[in-house]
Amino acid sequence: MAKQLFVNLPVKDLPRSVAFFSDLGFTFNPSFTDENATCMIVNDHACVMLLVENYFRSFITKDVASTVTGAETIVSYSVDSREEVDRAASTALTSGGAPSGEALDHGFMYTRSFQDPDGHLWEVFWMDPAGPSAEPLGEAPGQGSAERAEA
Repeated sequence: MAKQLFVNLPVKDLPRSVAFFSDLGFTFNPSFTDENATCMIVNDHACVMLLVENYFRSFITKDVASTVTGAETIVSYSVDSREEVDRAASTALTSGGAPSGEALDHGFMYTRSFQDPDGHLWEVFWMDPAGPSAEPLGEAPGQGSAERAEA
């Protein structure tokens, strides 16, 4: 079983990316930060390595994916409340990010998406610890299959 998770993302402008994610409340490990990369701390067991594109290329044999024309991943992280979801998404947009889809509210889970300054897709979400009700995803409470059958 893995002990830690490190996501590596290429960035064009490291200081701009650090400022963007600092605005969102993330911190960085100075022991793993230089002019080529920084280690953004998500929690005790997960980090995002932001690597300047040329440095990122030194680890791969493929091309760096274009975030303008495609998506390679969606990085998602959870927060403690719906209000924190809205606050994080709003901060992302005012700090140089771009919108990426509408808010989704499944009752037990609320999510908003944005693009960071390099076009990587991020999703911030809150999930009720009790989990989903018996309602299928995408249907509002009271609009499940049993209610439709009675209509």
